[in-house]
Amino acid sequence: MSARSVEVILVKAGQTKIRYAAQLLADDGAHLVVRAPWAGEDERDFGFVRFERGDVFTEHYWRDRWYAVKEVRTGDGALKGWYCDITRPATTDGDELTVEDLDLDLWVSADSSSVLRLDEDEFEASGLATRDPAAAEQAVRALDELELLARQGKLTVLLAHTGSSDLR
Repeated sequence: MSARSVEVILVKAGQTKIRYAAQLLADDGAHLVVRAPWAGEDERDFGFVRFERGDVFTEHYWRDRWYAVKEVRTGDGALKGWYCDITRPATTDGDELTVEDLDLDLWVSADSSSVLRLDEDEFEASGLATRDPAAAEQAVRALDELELLARQGKLTVLLAHTGSSDLR
């Protein structure tokens, strides 16, 4: 499959949070893989990882799962880790890939020794559990699933079935 450009659109609380161009690497109908440089305007230091210009994200999205997994590497290829967003299943329309961020996140360090649940306070404050209890339940279930995979050292197995290691 020859790579083509897609526009990734991340929506949060009904508003577009960020849009960026990415190279589509794979799409099997359910699972899409794209690659893009760090799309932030500035560096972002989370304390446990810093995203900066030159970083490359290989991003995995699913049309049937409630998360996205982003492998983060430095410009020279060193693995920083995986940033996992809890989202509604991805949708596509032509060359646009849209995902709705549900506030929950998970960070997994490169050696998998650190697995951090993030933004649970934002998730609670979002009111999703009241507005859409079924979606809130799916989101919590997705976070639990990813955390379990990460703690068992199986996160890379989730990504490997697409041959993402061949996509580097």
